[in-house]
Amino acid sequence: MVKETWRRHSRARQWMEWLGWAAAALLFVQAWQVISGNTVWAFAWDAPTAGWDMATRMWPPRWSYLPAIWQPLWDTLSIATLGTLLGAVMAIPLAFLAARNTTPGRWSLRPLALSIIVASRSINSLIWAMLLVTIVGPGMLAGIIAIALRSIGFVGKLLYEAIEEIDPVQVEAIEATGAGRLQTIEYAVVPQILPAVVGTVVYRWDINIRESTVLGIVGAGGIGLPLAASVDTLAWPQVCVIFCAILLTVFVSEWVSGKVRQAVI
Repeated sequence: MVKETWRRHSRARQWMEWLGWAAAALLFVQAWQVISGNTVWAFAWDAPTAGWDMATRMWPPRWSYLPAIWQPLWDTLSIATLGTLLGAVMAIPLAFLAARNTTPGRWSLRPLALSIIVASRSINSLIWAMLLVTIVGPGMLAGIIAIALRSIGFVGKLLYEAIEEIDPVQVEAIEATGAGRLQTIEYAVVPQILPAVVGTVVYRWDINIRESTVLGIVGAGGIGLPLAASVDTLAWPQVCVIFCAILLTVFVSEWVSGKVRQAVI
């Protein structure tokens, strides 16, 4: 009698895993060759020296420049906040249309909603801002719309997945009372996903504050505009002040979003 050897996976599964690792290794080698062939290594080896030289030029910070960036910093917060709210208002209905258990049209409305969510997530907010600056002109409006369009995909995807994972027993209980579709959503679905809605929107707002800091580089308003101007004029002490202000803002937004999620979830 031949004694069988225990294996975690079948032989076919093991071969598939080995082939997957081999393909990943070949892809890594090919990508490394392409990157190496297009990299000027003299600049790469000189990067630590250049970075240290830039750091010494930034110090000491020009704190007298701080009053000049309060308004752009406030604009950045406004862009992130309004863009997040606008994106959430558009994403929540899309999430209900995209979820299998709430969509009124599985073969018509659901593919359309999913396409909008995927399209929003596929384009970075900076690219949205570049396009919108040429359409609506430079300023905060372009930044707000860019953040909103980027937020639709993020919020919509997380919410429609949360809707699909709700407890169906509560839905069946509400439907058993004779409630219609909208009443079922209001009393059985919304209470279950409300913490996910608040947590997702606050988390996206936290991300949008970071993304809004660079939109001014393409003319979409915010702190990115004085940052780009300071870099162009080699005013490194001013750049240091802007970096410190952005860092402080991100720390505060992280604290606020953490407190809100802790209170709701």
